[in-house]
Amino acid sequence: MADKRKRARFPVYFLGCMCIVIAAYLGRGMYYRAVTIHELLTDNKHLKQAITNLTDEDQIGYAKVIAQENRDGELFTTIKFVETARGDKLVTTLEKEYTIEGDIVYFDALIVKFGDKMVMDGKTKALYLWRRIYGEKMAPGQGFLIEEPGAEPKRYSDMLKILPIKQKQLFWSHIWDLANDPDKLKEHDIEAIYGNAVYSKLREGLIYIFKINPTGQVYPEVVPDI
Repeated sequence: MADKRKRARFPVYFLGCMCIVIAAYLGRGMYYRAVTIHELLTDNKHLKQAITNLTDEDQIGYAKVIAQENRDGELFTTIKFVETARGDKLVTTLEKEYTIEGDIVYFDALIVKFGDKMVMDGKTKALYLWRRIYGEKMAPGQGFLIEEPGAEPKRYSDMLKILPIKQKQLFWSHIWDLANDPDKLKEHDIEAIYGNAVYSKLREGLIYIFKINPTGQVYPEVVPDI
């Protein structure tokens, strides 16, 4: 008789345990869904530490003309665009080819410049995201994508490795949305989020090396292709 009562209680006990596990799982999911970019920037010490650990950027990539040719009287320029790894200019994190009408080409990046409160060591740090490439005969909105919007840039793939995946995705998909909200920028000690488009008249035999300084200014340097 006692064995029967034990067997009868087992399904109830098992069902109760399952309910607790499911509730905990759903509660965790609700927690992650409830986290906002505001909370992430305000409360997450791991994020602040990751931003603080950013080193001063130098070379961030380069463009090289592969070919220039006339098509029905119009000049077209084909370039190879390369992004290099942080801390090692010899490692490639992204490589793409583009063919653009004309020889004047724009390289468009988004910049996030953090203030000394967001950065624990008090030194200004900046993030950037390559956005698109376009020629002077194109509207910027018709430019060719470099990085996928909202995706984690390959160059920063190790920056937020300590954060849960959902929080990393939240940061990269929403950080750029703060650009048009001055109050939020001030609240989170982000000095600016802005676009930085640099352009050059490209020629074969030259390499256009892109650099960024600690304040987020992107600029090209031209060297011969040896």
